[in-house]
This record gives sequence, structure tokens and C-alpha cells, in this order.
Amino acid sequence: MTTESVSDEITFAYWVPNVSGGLVTSDIEQRTSWDYDYNVKLAQTAENNGFEYALSQVRYEASYGAEFQHESTSFSLALLLATQRLKVIAAVHPGLWQPAVLAKLGATADQLSGGRFAVNVVSGWFKDEFTHLGEPWLEHDERYRRSAEFLQVLRKIWTEDDVDFRGDFYRIHDFTLKPKPLNTVDRPNPELFQGGNSLAARRNGGRYSDWYFSNGKDFDGVTEQIVDVRASAREVGREVKVGLNGFIIARDTEKEARDTLREIVEKANKPAVEGFRSAVQQAGNSTADKTGMWADSTFEDLVQYNDGFRTGLIGTPEQIAERIAAYRKRGVDLILGGFLHFQEEIEYFGEKVLPLVREIEASERSADHTLVGV
Repeated sequence: MTTESVSDEITFAYWVPNVSGGLVTSDIEQRTSWDYDYNVKLAQTAENNGFEYALSQVRYEASYGAEFQHESTSFSLALLLATQRLKVIAAVHPGLWQPAVLAKLGATADQLSGGRFAVNVVSGWFKDEFTHLGEPWLEHDERYRRSAEFLQVLRKIWTEDDVDFRGDFYRIHDFTLKPKPLNTVDRPNPELFQGGNSLAARRNGGRYSDWYFSNGKDFDGVTEQIVDVRASAREVGREVKVGLNGFIIARDTEKEARDTLREIVEKANKPAVEGFRSAVQQAGNSTADKTGMWADSTFEDLVQYNDGFRTGLIGTPEQIAERIAAYRKRGVDLILGGFLHFQEEIEYFGEKVLPLVREIEASERSADHTLVGV
């Protein structure tokens, strides 16, 4: 199998902790906070340590250790206005948003931030968030069909006037949005991300989004997805980039990193993890081929609720840098990192890990140029 496209340099993003409880469902100490002041400082630290993107999570109902949440689009705009270069991605759910309304919000956020706003379309896994709000719950592939229309409507409204769209889920009639988002030659409109693991998610990622987000995966798992996503993109004459989730435990020694992982799992909040498991595994298993998110996740995987341990970014700076470089060679364009102690670990990553990644990339580029010249 070939993934065909390899970036010169891999890009880094981090999960915004705008949801309480941290990124692992464990009673281990997590030096993080969901409040605004903490997150402003964290965003500024991240952009000064080599991170180009931040992803604001979206949860609507208190549950599974995430009792408090800041809404993703408003929180993203707040972080954009507190930073200079960082691009902030707001996660949103079709079915709870009307795409033209989000397009209006996105255009304003993009204008106010100088073109740094982006959207991650989440097709939905938490049934209670829909039914408790009186919204219909669609089965898996229908949710992704709705997301496909949602992505198309956003793109059209951000780039065209007098928009008409007649789909099964959305009807837009002669609609013009002004001002539109900032447009440049290399960035025509806010970037659109599509998450998921299933074949329906891969199809949407290839056909309609700029980026495809994968849950945590090992080398074989992410390569399979990249091949599928880029094949879908080629069918319609497009290109798509790929982001991979990974929980990063970088320590001075491998033993320290492995001991930290062991403690996280040993101190897992078992009722919360099992509650999350029961809510999400129906999502993956509801697909015909059982390829959806969390379909084969173990208890240990779900302690980090986006399978972040599976990516294997656990060890010394040298080990992690080599593994990140190996993912890049397989076609990964972005690593979306989660951390136990966000502030200090993002600083550690920027100081210890990222320079090693750049050294490996520069060495590989030099070797490639040498081979070309032979």
C-alpha cells in the first residue's frame, strides 16, 4: 500500500482542555484546567513552542468525568483573540447546528482573527446529547450523509454568492453571506476537518474536507485509513491532509514514561470508562463492517477517550521524535497531541522533542536531494 503524499514537515496541534477532567479518565493527578485564564496562557505557550493548531472540544451535557464544558466556537474565538499565530479549530455537531448559521459565525471569527479560524465536523456519537435536547438521533451512515451535506453547504456559503443547495437534510435558497471569511491564494477559506474511522468518515474526509482526523492508530491502522481517504479524494480530483490523535508522554527516560502510562491505567475511573464505553462502542459497531470509531477499543484504550495510547508516542524525546518521523513517512501531516500536565509538557515537547523531529526531517530531505543528484 502507498500513501503517496509525504509532507516536508509534520504539523503539531494540541487538544484544548476546555472540558473538565483532563484527557484521561483516571484519578491520577492532571495539572490542567478548563478555565479561561489557564487556557489563554496555554495557547500562548503552545504557539511559542511550535504548535500551529489547537482543537477545542465539544460536549454539551455533563457526563463521564467531563462535568463542566465551555462551548467550542465561542471558546475558540476567545483563544484566537488572545494569540497571534495559532489556528484554532472548533468542533461542531451537524444536527445541533444549522450550517448557514455556523457559516456566519465562522466568517466573523475568521475576520476577527486574521484568517485563523477552522471547523472540525463531528458527526456525533453521544446519543443522549441529541435525544435529551429533543433532536432526532440518526443511525451511523445517515449521520455521515448529513455531515457530507453540512460540509458542502459551509464551503459553498463561504466561497459563493446566491447559494442554492437542495439536499436530504439541508435546503438553502438564494443565500449570500457578507463578509465572507478572509481569502488568500494559499488559504481560500476556513479549513474544514472531518473526524472518524469508518468508511463513511473516510469518504467524507476525501470528498469534502481539507483534513481527515483519525483516532489513535498504530502504523498499519493509520496507513490503511490514509490509503482509503486519499483514494476517495482522487476520485473527485482533490487532495486531503491527515491528522492523527496521540497522547504524548515524553520523559527523560523510557522507564519514567512507561511508569506514567501504567499509573494512568491503574488509577482509571472504572465506572466512568465503562460508561463511556457503553455510549461509544455502539457507534463503531453500528457500521456494517465494524470499522467505526471505538469498535475494537479495549478498556485501556478508552482510558484516553480518543485511543491516544495506541499511537505509541510514549518514551524519551528521541523515541517519540523517531516515531513521529515514521508516521510522517507514512503520510501523516499533523499530530494532535494530548498531555497529562498540559502547560509544562507542551513546553517540554517544544524544547526537547520538536527540534529532534525537525532534525530528522532535514536529514531526510538532504538525503533525498543527494539521491536525486546522483
